[in-house]
Amino acid sequence: MAFKHLLHALALLVLGLMPQSAGAGPLQIVGFGDSLMAGYQLAPGDRFTDQLEKALRDKGFDVSVANAGVSGDTTSGGLARLDWSVPDGTALVILEFGGNDMLRGIDPALVDKNLDAMLARLKERDIPVLLAGMVAAPNLGHAYGEAFGTIYPRLAEKYGVPLYPFFLDGVAGNSALQLEDAMHPNAAGVKRIVEGILPMVEKAVSTLQSKS
Repeated sequence: MAFKHLLHALALLVLGLMPQSAGAGPLQIVGFGDSLMAGYQLAPGDRFTDQLEKALRDKGFDVSVANAGVSGDTTSGGLARLDWSVPDGTALVILEFGGNDMLRGIDPALVDKNLDAMLARLKERDIPVLLAGMVAAPNLGHAYGEAFGTIYPRLAEKYGVPLYPFFLDGVAGNSALQLEDAMHPNAAGVKRIVEGILPMVEKAVSTLQSKS
């Protein structure tokens, strides 16, 4: 067991996610998701967590935004690694999953179940969440899109967490803001995402700081 705990601590050190004691250092935010969070093909500084941290610091917030994104991850993968990806001491999680499930045509019921379990686990650990939603591609059909689209609003209401309805809002379908794969945002696309979600993150951080 001691060896297992040592590996856990080393993993957190590599990710820069070691928990902090109360009142020590900046407010710890974890961006937990897939390639959209990880920053697929983007340079350091251009990724979502980097740009979000800079935007918040520019507004005077003392925060650190850690990147716990893994390219290719589905909601099943996220659920499996949640506890070591989100350490104790985390003040806020931005939860962004579902895109890869959708692209693979995974049953929305399973996506719902996995996200529900993640939210339940974070609530159990008393870690606030900002849920980032995803929208199904039109080619998957109306029935799939409708079933997938109800997941995020339902879970946000169930757990009383704020919902940013579509993580790629303003980016999806805009080639100027995407990489050549027409799926992932480029640096300018990430900037657009940050601009969209920033007011919600600011509100969450302000609320947390007022309680500390």
